[in-house]
Amino acid sequence: MGNLHGLPSVVIAIPTFRRPDRLADLLEGLPRRIAEAEALAACRVLIVDNDPEGSAEAVAHTAGAADALALTYVREDTPGIAAARSRALAESATDDLLAFIDDDEVPREGWLSALLETHAGTGASAVMGRVVTRFPDDVDPWVLAGGYFQRPSRETGTRLPIAATGNLLLDLRVIRRLGLDFDDRLGLAGGEDSVFTRELVRRGGTIVWCQESVAVDHIEPDRLTRDALLRRAFAHGNVEARIRLAEVDGAGRRVRWGVRSRVFLRGLARVVLGSARTAAGRVTRNLAHDARGRRTSHRGAGMLSAARGTTFEEYRR
Repeated sequence: MGNLHGLPSVVIAIPTFRRPDRLADLLEGLPRRIAEAEALAACRVLIVDNDPEGSAEAVAHTAGAADALALTYVREDTPGIAAARSRALAESATDDLLAFIDDDEVPREGWLSALLETHAGTGASAVMGRVVTRFPDDVDPWVLAGGYFQRPSRETGTRLPIAATGNLLLDLRVIRRLGLDFDDRLGLAGGEDSVFTRELVRRGGTIVWCQESVAVDHIEPDRLTRDALLRRAFAHGNVEARIRLAEVDGAGRRVRWGVRSRVFLRGLARVVLGSARTAAGRVTRNLAHDARGRRTSHRGAGMLSAARGTTFEEYRR
């Protein structure tokens, strides 16, 4: 709900699950990022705690008591990031814009103001900013060679067919008009942001890129092991395939069989090509071929698993 001068109200939504230290780092820097965004009717912070034990509550109350933030804390006991994001939409029923940022990210200077300026200049339904990963000094060179957590850069204003929600501004007026919400069936498997944003575009909405909005992602060491990263690649392949299969749920048997067959063949091709690249990398002692080949083959295996009807829940608790 904007004011009489047409300025928008913004809620910064932070879904969180058992990362109180990271959340505290994020909240500490938010007042400066909010102050940089001048053309606002109001701005508040919404913490959606997905931990039934409320591990983020103390951090939230400390930040709110400092009077530097207008902060709301809610707990969403339904497990999964989709439920947390859906709760954020529900808690923002009177706001104009919503900026999602993850609880393990820290926004850089101009993060929010750049999102708002791009939105105002393009009129897009959503604006996606950059997420840049900060690796520890002792990170395994295999991880860097494999391109894990490396994300592309684009020119501001570039139209996107899909978006992630780690750094994403949504025009809630459009979201409400289109009746969009996150699918909580994907809560423990991931991919809810892909489904949500693909549907936004399918219904006529637009997503654009903002190169100037940057959030830094701090990866925990246990997510940087080879096993964890290959499991992540498998999960991404599984989610990608299941999204494609879900899009034809209501179609005829022949259509569904055709899509399932294409998913299977694409997954099989990735397994074969990825395995060949891995073998070549080991023979030539090329770390990039080894790492990227294994990444490709595991993603393909995830697709094959989905084609056989298996759902892999990467965030199972």
